[in-house]
Amino acid sequence: MKTFYRAARLFTAENFIDNALFSVEKGVFNLETETKDPVIELDGLVAPGFIDVQVNGGGGAFFNADQSTECLDRIAKAHGQFGSTALMPTLITDKVEVMQAAADATAKAIREGVPGVLGIHFEGPHLSFPKKGTHSEQFIRPISEQEFAIYARQDLGIKMVTLAPENVSIADVERLVACGVKVSIGHTNADYATTIAALNAGADGFTHLYNAMSPFTSREPGVVGAALWHDNSWCGLIVDGHHVHPLSAQLAIRTKQRGKIMLVTDAMPPVGTDDMEFDFFDGRKVIRTGDRLNSSTGELAGSVLDMASAVRNTVNTLDVSLSESLRMAALYPAQYLDLKKKGRLLDGFDADFVVLDEHQYVKGTYIAGIAI
Repeated sequence: MKTFYRAARLFTAENFIDNALFSVEKGVFNLETETKDPVIELDGLVAPGFIDVQVNGGGGAFFNADQSTECLDRIAKAHGQFGSTALMPTLITDKVEVMQAAADATAKAIREGVPGVLGIHFEGPHLSFPKKGTHSEQFIRPISEQEFAIYARQDLGIKMVTLAPENVSIADVERLVACGVKVSIGHTNADYATTIAALNAGADGFTHLYNAMSPFTSREPGVVGAALWHDNSWCGLIVDGHHVHPLSAQLAIRTKQRGKIMLVTDAMPPVGTDDMEFDFFDGRKVIRTGDRLNSSTGELAGSVLDMASAVRNTVNTLDVSLSESLRMAALYPAQYLDLKKKGRLLDGFDADFVVLDEHQYVKGTYIAGIAI
């Protein structure tokens, strides 16, 4: 049965359409020209649902603290209220037993069709000590067969691993890619040549551009230089006003090939709550000051950013057009994850969409045409 909607304004990811009539049937979106059936009026801008490739927690839930489908569902629901219709639950550097439990929970969530869960992002543990950020040094380690057994699983949906290429061999990068893993470069002190070698071996992403990576300098372009120079890779960007200076973000957007910078949140449990602190799994605390999170040892510890806020910040702080900001939140991450039916609102695409007011605050979120 078709359900008909009329959007005051619709953004397809390519253009805006005023007074747009569309239908949803079995979770599939289609533009329509007319109907005699009842029509649900959507007062606002209907845009493709946001897709976030780096989400550690939300709604008070933290994947490192609770490896269960209930935790994943809680995280997805928390971010759904801010327009995210799909996300990559992210496990940061931890023990291999925790990684195995997280993989099991993800596999169960995929089997059961938990709305919004695409797969799993392992941020670590194969990182650089000098660029570890808030990651626990005690768990950083070389890649082993125990981890490969997890990465080779075929029941995890989309698989993503953030690693430091100076600490993982080219052969192992190639092996990860052969296992169907999307390899992202992050928490790394690698030089330009080492970074490019990893990209040539199949890595195709950079985790939170500028943060926890070797900088661009006059004599050594570093990871930042490689990220901005390389045309066939994507960069995640945290636009919360704390992780990246607005000018640095603007420079990246101007420099990088269009379509290759995507908004990410790096969100932690307080998103969607008023919580002012939470226990980190290694004994530290993470403390919230306004919209900033720091661990009790001082480092930035993820964010309380949501995707709608990231879009607003990109429009208002970075002076990026609304259309491009929306693409950075939906189309470009869909392309990075090779999601052929997401990121656009065109005939035959998934009916994942968000309804925004004139200031890009969320009025409603729909996954497969169902309000969440």
